[in-house]
Amino acid sequence: MKTNALPLCGLARRAAFAVVLLACCWGNAMAQHVSHVVIVMEENHGYSQVIGSSAMPYLNSLASKYGLATNYYSDAHPSLPNYFMLTVGNKIASNDSYTGTITGNNIVRQLLLAGKTWKVYAEELPYAGYTGGDHLNYVKHHNPFAYITDVVNSSVEKLNIVPFTQFHTDLASNALPNYSFVVPDILDDAHSASLAQADAWLKTNIGPLLSNSEFRSSGVLIVVFDEALDSDTRHGGGHVAMVVAGPNAVPGGRYAGLAQHESLLKLTCALLGLSNCPGKAASATAITGLTK
Repeated sequence: MKTNALPLCGLARRAAFAVVLLACCWGNAMAQHVSHVVIVMEENHGYSQVIGSSAMPYLNSLASKYGLATNYYSDAHPSLPNYFMLTVGNKIASNDSYTGTITGNNIVRQLLLAGKTWKVYAEELPYAGYTGGDHLNYVKHHNPFAYITDVVNSSVEKLNIVPFTQFHTDLASNALPNYSFVVPDILDDAHSASLAQADAWLKTNIGPLLSNSEFRSSGVLIVVFDEALDSDTRHGGGHVAMVVAGPNAVPGGRYAGLAQHESLLKLTCALLGLSNCPGKAASATAITGLTK
């Protein structure tokens, strides 16, 4: 008797292929690929100090208009382990005095493998390619790329660590890279000065990004705090604000699931179409509903 059923072995092969395909593509299926992701770091304030605060009207206007993760927690105290989680997917260090280098998988490696461009824009960095210690109000432990061997051991890649003044130049000439990591100095990121000063800096220096024609064609801006106050140790580093804005952000989007810095690294990989997201990001919870 004839039958239209596939042999069991054929069905098994197709099912196995479907599972592999789903596993490979799930991380990138949660977000549409974009041309530009810009991450701006803020410092040392908890969610309740920031969201709804009259000290940060500009950031709150972005949170209201675009996307906000309402249940986002940093991974550790103090700062450096959080910066590493955002870029290599592991905390690596237990304090800000770490002097080693990182040889493992990292966001730069994946960007280069995918043919993507990147830059760190660090305020008060003395010159392009600088990977040394603190300088004026620039602190090295707010720049995780200065520890990654793919960068520090490369005469080419280290030149992608540039003073923040280059951001204005690149924006004006429509030359932003695919991935930008913005490091304000410790007065402008709320570490050693007020939230109001950090908010004014954001409005003046990052606000123009949202009206830039190149960015508006395909871009996502992410503003995130590295950690909450030391007294908040929930999930390692406390409840913090993470705002997603720009043309590829969902207007009024909210994500209420538990998320941490490794989740943001996973989202970054998805937005840029990177196939091998580093460290814990590979298995992290996906942030959904904030990007188109």
